[in-house]
Amino acid sequence: MTTATKVKTEYEAVIGLETHCQLNTKTKIFSADSTEFGSPPNTHISPITLGYPGVLPVLNEKVLEYAVKAGLALNCNIAPYSKFDRKQYFYPDLPKNYQISQFDLPIAEHGWLEIELLDQKTKEPIRKKIGITRLHMEEDAGKLVHVGSDRLSGSTHSLVDFNRAGVPLLEIVSEPDLRSGQEAAEYAQELRRIVRYLGISDGNMQEGSLRCDVNISVRPVGQKKFGTKIEIKNMNSFSAIQKAIDYEIERQIKALNGGETLVQETRLWEEGSQRTKGMRSKEGSSDYRYFPEPDLPPIEVSQQQLKQWKAELPELPAQKRSRYQQELGLSAYDAEVLTEDRTVTEYFEAVVAAKANPKQVANWVMGDIAAYLNTNKLSITEIALTPLILAELIQLIEEGTISGKIAKEILPELLTKGGSVKKLVESKGMVQISDSGELEKIIDEVLAAHPKEVEQFHNGKTKLKGFFVGQVMKKTSGRADPKLTNQLLGKKLK
Repeated sequence: MTTATKVKTEYEAVIGLETHCQLNTKTKIFSADSTEFGSPPNTHISPITLGYPGVLPVLNEKVLEYAVKAGLALNCNIAPYSKFDRKQYFYPDLPKNYQISQFDLPIAEHGWLEIELLDQKTKEPIRKKIGITRLHMEEDAGKLVHVGSDRLSGSTHSLVDFNRAGVPLLEIVSEPDLRSGQEAAEYAQELRRIVRYLGISDGNMQEGSLRCDVNISVRPVGQKKFGTKIEIKNMNSFSAIQKAIDYEIERQIKALNGGETLVQETRLWEEGSQRTKGMRSKEGSSDYRYFPEPDLPPIEVSQQQLKQWKAELPELPAQKRSRYQQELGLSAYDAEVLTEDRTVTEYFEAVVAAKANPKQVANWVMGDIAAYLNTNKLSITEIALTPLILAELIQLIEEGTISGKIAKEILPELLTKGGSVKKLVESKGMVQISDSGELEKIIDEVLAAHPKEVEQFHNGKTKLKGFFVGQVMKKTSGRADPKLTNQLLGKKLK
């Protein structure tokens, strides 16, 4: 019996995610220090960041705005009154020896996020709501850089960079509603889509802008009590989230079947060995000795302010996917691909707004254009093919001025240079031949040049019609209207 079968018939995985989302404000949460990424170490610091005695933090108003908007987008209840707390713990990259966070009165609670998993056979979406326990604001810690070991003592040397200390974070805690690595990875991806659409974070996992910790346990199917919770850290991709969870499910089931007792702990995901590794025993909330932050006043969000921020929310990915299917007639798969990246979505919508056929636009954006972007490592905002140019290209195809084949031939030049599609095809003499009289003359010439093939066609070798079409295309350098060519050939060959 495989592990996958055991999970279905004997054990059930219970999974929740704690996601830290770094906000893209220009300054830190409690000081005017820059949040610019990639600067030389310890250049964006100040007495406030370093926790010098006598300094006072001041809340960055933009952080509150972003937190409320994220809470609204996640269908949370926004607290009219919340506060900050001190979370006590010592770590070399936490200069104050405590973190300013939120504990019992967070800014947002009791929300949900809907995930969509595509059925691999039908390509239809399977939807599931994942509860959001809470969303709160807090400051980030600094960063430790381990530089190797001393040859004499054998000890590891670490350097500390405080540039990241004080960068604003949102911690988003899900309910334990996830049941597989695939569900967890999709939840994290949808969360990233949302914060990117809101414009509050770039969600770049490689740079640490989005960091996910997984809480996972297994229990016998039908049992209501949770199993022993294990936390997994150090995952920097959605693929790693899925693989770490799948590995941990298998590890825990194997341990339980072997009579072992699981211990609550924190484990790390090792990408190289594709396994989790024990790190430390898991702290409880009492270990942090929370108490109200005395240097910051409580936060009150007025109904007027809440109404304004709600009105500023953009159309979110799930709403777009639904609209694309219902109003534009796109498939669930097309809608998902087109809404993954906001810049691609905006490009697609601009082409459609220029009266282009939505399905044709989707085909070009997801096909040839996407291939060009991937090959050249470009974003869709960096190409010369503007939405209006693509709309013109599609219109000329539908009018019969050019064929799809001609469109693909001129696409590389349009991608790099832009310009008028009509002028380009005219200058290259690539306008499609759609005149029946002209095409009939060319077809007669082709048939006259291949009497043997014509005889074979009349003797039942009907597949030769494709050969004749190819000869017409060759003679016209691909400019013959394919549909009209087929019609006229059919009549001639009779």
